[in-house]
Amino acid sequence: MQRGSGTQAHRVHLPELNLARGQVVAITGESGCGKSTLLEALGLLLAPQSVAQYSLDGVDIAALLAADDQPALADVRARSLGFVLQSGGLLPFLNIRDNINLPRRLSGLDSKSDHVDRAITALRLEPLLDQLPQALSIGERQRVACVRAIAHLPRLILADEPTAALDPHNARQLFELLLSLVDELGLSALIVSHDWQLVDSFGLPRLNAVSVAGETRFEPTF
Repeated sequence: MQRGSGTQAHRVHLPELNLARGQVVAITGESGCGKSTLLEALGLLLAPQSVAQYSLDGVDIAALLAADDQPALADVRARSLGFVLQSGGLLPFLNIRDNINLPRRLSGLDSKSDHVDRAITALRLEPLLDQLPQALSIGERQRVACVRAIAHLPRLILADEPTAALDPHNARQLFELLLSLVDELGLSALIVSHDWQLVDSFGLPRLNAVSVAGETRFEPTF
């Protein structure tokens, strides 16, 4: 994947990664090294320049990218991927309840779900369900985004700094909840984080960024 051009160009390269169900991997590296770009490429929000192999939940993503099959790629994004963006990414015209339920509705699933209810309770979101996103703090919006990301039971959760706006107590609580849900529900997750201490405290395997001459390679440490 490449962003920019000429002297501003920066390439991001992931040589190999295999994620098992229930596995959570942290992506670490210096600011600006391409961690978010990697997530956006894996999340099919950016088109990689070349993909040797990419399969997800039995779907050959590399073939869909090569064929530029946009309807099929959109279906994969809707059903198999869950996103937690740095900004939260909540829709401002929907209340919190409807924001959380949106991925389930788009996937044709019932709005009632035990694992969603448990996450809402654990993150103390019940009093906020009827409010609009602009009434929430940044930290509250991030907690909502995490619940929304797992609502439709995606195969892969992609979280970009989900704890950046949280205090240490809530950051740890959110990490614990994500890891618990990923394990319990048989999902997988890639989490970008600058909080190396928090990552290490949970013993998470890492993809470490190694940047040389305008290119960042993400090397697994497991």
